Amino acid sequence: MKSKKSITRKLFAITSIVFVIFITTNLIVQSQFFEQFYKKWKIDNLEINLVKFKSQYSLLQKNEDEVNLISSFEEANNYKIIIRDRLGNLKYLAKTADVRKDSIKVRIMNQIMSSEIENQGGITKFKDEGKPFIFITQQNPDMPKSVAGILYDEKKDETVCVFSSLQPVNEAVQVIKEFYLYFYIGALITILLLSFFYSNMIAKPLIKITKTASKMAKLDFTEKCEVKSEDEIGALATSLNLLSENLNEALTSLTDANTQLEKDIEKEKKLTEMRKDFVAAVSHELKTPITLIEGYTLALNDDVLEGEEKQYFIDVIMDESRKMNSLVSDMLDLSQLESGNFKLTKEEFTLHELVKSVTKKFSSLFNEKQIKLELSFIEDIKVNADWNRIEQVITNYMTNAIRHTQEGGSITVTMINREDTICVEVENSGNKIDLSETSKIWDNFYKIDKSRTRKLGGTGLGLSIVKNIILLHGGSCGVENTEMGVKFYFILTKQ
Repeated sequence: MKSKKSITRKLFAITSIVFVIFITTNLIVQSQFFEQFYKKWKIDNLEINLVKFKSQYSLLQKNEDEVNLISSFEEANNYKIIIRDRLGNLKYLAKTADVRKDSIKVRIMNQIMSSEIENQGGITKFKDEGKPFIFITQQNPDMPKSVAGILYDEKKDETVCVFSSLQPVNEAVQVIKEFYLYFYIGALITILLLSFFYSNMIAKPLIKITKTASKMAKLDFTEKCEVKSEDEIGALATSLNLLSENLNEALTSLTDANTQLEKDIEKEKKLTEMRKDFVAAVSHELKTPITLIEGYTLALNDDVLEGEEKQYFIDVIMDESRKMNSLVSDMLDLSQLESGNFKLTKEEFTLHELVKSVTKKFSSLFNEKQIKLELSFIEDIKVNADWNRIEQVITNYMTNAIRHTQEGGSITVTMINREDTICVEVENSGNKIDLSETSKIWDNFYKIDKSRTRKLGGTGLGLSIVKNIILLHGGSCGVENTEMGVKFYFILTKQ
C-alpha cells in the first residue's frame, strides 16, 4: 500500500523548519540584544579599567610619566581622558589637530560631568564615596553617544573623567543586520540542501524496507532488503531479511506438508475404495460356489439321487470347494505381499528348467483345447530368486494365456537374453486388450472377460500377485498387444 505522505517530504520539511527557526531566532536575538550586551560590556570594562588606571596614576610623581601612562591607556582602550585639578582647571586633555573641536568637547564634557555629579548628590558626596561613577551620555550634535566614567583621585586631589564612544557599536549593529540578511539567504539555501540530502539518507533505506515488507505481506519472499549501514536501520533490515527467510522456510514446509497431506488423503480414499471393491469382489466370488455347494448339498441331503447323478453332485461340491480354497489362498498371498512383511526364500537356479517344468504341467489343457505350444528357451541362464514364487508367476501367466486362447490357437513362451537381465514372455493368440484396460488388469479382482467359463476362471487376483512378486525381486512386468494377440512378460536380473 502506497503511503499518502512520503517520509522523505516529512523529514525534509521538519529538518528545514527546525533549521530555519534556529537561524531566524539567532538573527532576531543578535539584532535586538547585541547593542544592549555591548553597552553593558563597555560599562563593566570601563569601570574596571578606570579603577586600574587610578591605582597606577596615583603612584606617579613626574608629569612625563603621567602623560605616558595616559597616552598608553587611551591607545590601548580607545578612551578619551580628561583630568582636572582640585580647583577644576583642566590638567590634561589629549589634543587633536582640530583645536576648536577639542574645546567644544571639553565644554560639553564639563557640563555632563557637573550635571551627573549633581544628580548623584554633589561633589562632596562624590569625593567622600571614592567610587567610580559610570553613565551613558545622550546623543549630541557635537559629540557622539558615549560611555563615561568619573573617579576622584584623593591622593592627588584630581578628578579623572574617561569617555568611550558608542558610535562603533551602532555601526556594528547595522553591519550585522546587513550581513545577516545575506547570511540568512545563504544559510536558508544550505539548510534546504542539507535537509534534502539528510532526509534522503534516512528515507531511502526505509523505503527499501517498506518495499520488502510490502512484498512479504503478499507472501513474496524473493525481495531482499539491501541496507548495509551499521545502525538501527541496518539492524532492522537484517532482522527483516531473517524474518523473510524464516517465513519462507516455514511457508515452504507448510506447503510441502499440505501437499503430502493431500496425497495421503487421496491415497487413503483410494485405499478405502479398494477395500470396498475388495469386499464386494470377495463377496461376489464366494457367492457362486457357496450357492452351488448349498444347493447340491440340499439335494444330497434329501437322498433322492443315486448312481452317476449323485457322484456328479459330489464332484461339483468338491470342485467349488477347491475354488473357494484357491481364492482364500490367493487372498492370503496378496495380503502378505502388499503388507511388505513377506520374506522371499531366494536360491540360485537355472530359469529355463523352471519354465519348462511349469509348461509341461499344462499339457492336458493344451491337448484339450488343441492349442499349439511353441517354446524358445535359453539354457544356463541363472537367477537368484524364490523358486516357488517365480513358479507362481509363470503359472499365472500360462493359466491366463490358456483361458484367453480359443480352440486351435497358439501360445509362445520365449526367453530373451539381455545385457544384465533375462526376460520371459508368454504370448497367446486371441483378442487384444483395450489400451484403457492395460493398467487396470493388475488391480485386485479386475477381470476383462466378465463371462468367462468357470473351469479355468481365475479369482481376479493372479496378476496382482504377479506384480507384487516381481517387484519384491526388484524386477518389472508388463503387457503388450501383438499381431498375434497379447503378450505378458516379466524381467529379472541375471546372476
